[in-house]
Amino acid sequence: MNSFGENFRITIFGASHAPVIGITIEGVPAGLQLDPADFTEDILRRKSGRKGTTPRIEKDIPIIESGVRKRDDGTMVTSGEPMTITFENKNIRPQDYASLKNIPRPGHADFTAYMKYSSHKGDFENTGFTGGGIFSGRMTLPLVGAGVVAKKIISPIEIRATLIEVGGIPIGNEEAVEALLEKTIEEGDSLGGIIECICTNIPAGLGEPFFNSVESLISHAIFSIPGIRGIEFGDGFSASRMKGSEHNDPFIDRYGHTAKNGAGGINGGISNGNPLVFRVAVKPTSSISKTQTTFDFAENVMTEISVSGRHDVCFALRVPPVVEAMTACVLADLYPFD
Repeated sequence: MNSFGENFRITIFGASHAPVIGITIEGVPAGLQLDPADFTEDILRRKSGRKGTTPRIEKDIPIIESGVRKRDDGTMVTSGEPMTITFENKNIRPQDYASLKNIPRPGHADFTAYMKYSSHKGDFENTGFTGGGIFSGRMTLPLVGAGVVAKKIISPIEIRATLIEVGGIPIGNEEAVEALLEKTIEEGDSLGGIIECICTNIPAGLGEPFFNSVESLISHAIFSIPGIRGIEFGDGFSASRMKGSEHNDPFIDRYGHTAKNGAGGINGGISNGNPLVFRVAVKPTSSISKTQTTFDFAENVMTEISVSGRHDVCFALRVPPVVEAMTACVLADLYPFD
């Protein structure tokens, strides 16, 4: 399904090469001041154009179709009705994908999409997919739009996601990262990365164990982002190599603050009032120009493939605002803002 959340519910629609993509948001309280300019910062952080990102450039202007009204003083506020935000796709080139109809890209969703949505299983020629379709990173733009709205709802909670590693190199070593990006571009290959997200000013008590624990919902939302391969909270996987005395977080006051934060701000699936901390692994982009082998479903033979088109060398460079957006949507769904 293309919907997520209960109290704050988002429904995404469109596709990478469709005329528009967008999102409908339910559960937005009335009277929240909202202007198209509020979306600018996060949209620009996600936008392509930097080294290692796709050369496909779109205007990415949010069009608020419904769910807002103008006050007498000219300010725009939410109406309490479902809000729909759309973005136009103008710079599309579906012809770049014509040769892939019978030759699914390794690592991409081509094969699984064809098998799920084709009326005749294996009839790759007639599925109508171009590019990544609904699986494309392009679909993260509406998520960022929903995140802007969610962040306003959960204020004063603050969420900040940052890229901390590219291709195994810490982001602080900028020269090495730049050199690796340049080398990978020349090779026609791609890179992954790690993003850390820290949420502050979160009250204790959010989360509904078992199945709607804070970790469960955030993990569900984060894995909805294309290309995510892992998530860890607090000490994460390193906790398995610790003793309890090393991993446990000693309390230091009656408000639940702790001397360390190995739990990442969550105990028993419920927020404990400390910063919520988690890290996300983003895989290398699947579409690469470097020659690979795959199966030709029309000729029934193995073949070589070199993917043309416009793709990110390292999509992780653009994912931090998307991670923030999905985290904000989860917290808005849990937050007792009424």
